[in-house]
Amino acid sequence: MSAITSADIDKINDILQKNKTLPGAMLPILHAIQDELGFVPDESVPMIASALNQSRAEVHGVISFYHHFLTKKPGQHQISICRAESCQSMGSGALESKIKQRLKLDYHQTSADGQYSLSPVYCLGNCACSPAIRINDDIHGEMTMEKFENLLDSMVTFNLELK
Repeated sequence: MSAITSADIDKINDILQKNKTLPGAMLPILHAIQDELGFVPDESVPMIASALNQSRAEVHGVISFYHHFLTKKPGQHQISICRAESCQSMGSGALESKIKQRLKLDYHQTSADGQYSLSPVYCLGNCACSPAIRINDDIHGEMTMEKFENLLDSMVTFNLELK
């Protein structure tokens, strides 16, 4: 379980009340919950099922079908490595190995300090600038390990400035 707060439950209930009568309400509800909380917590599944008069299995099936939906709270910085053919042919496999070593993470993991989550993605639409990665909402092309290290350094500096 993801240990959500009572405030999170209130937010989920608000989302359900606002969206449950929409045609095809499940996807808008799931998107709204993830937009609000950063993920779709396990605790929300029975709430969604009840609001939409569906089974928990049906809700879970939709969540697990779409790779976009996260079921665990992601790190502050979500890092996705493109695994499409263009990026693979331009060395993303070696880059992937180095990034995993550097972060001490595998795909679908979050660092113990909650700073980084790592995931594969199967096309960022940046094929002309392969290999590509995405950090949060920003796509970075022609990625090298040196460029990646510089991005990590800038994230750490930015986080220190916020404190």
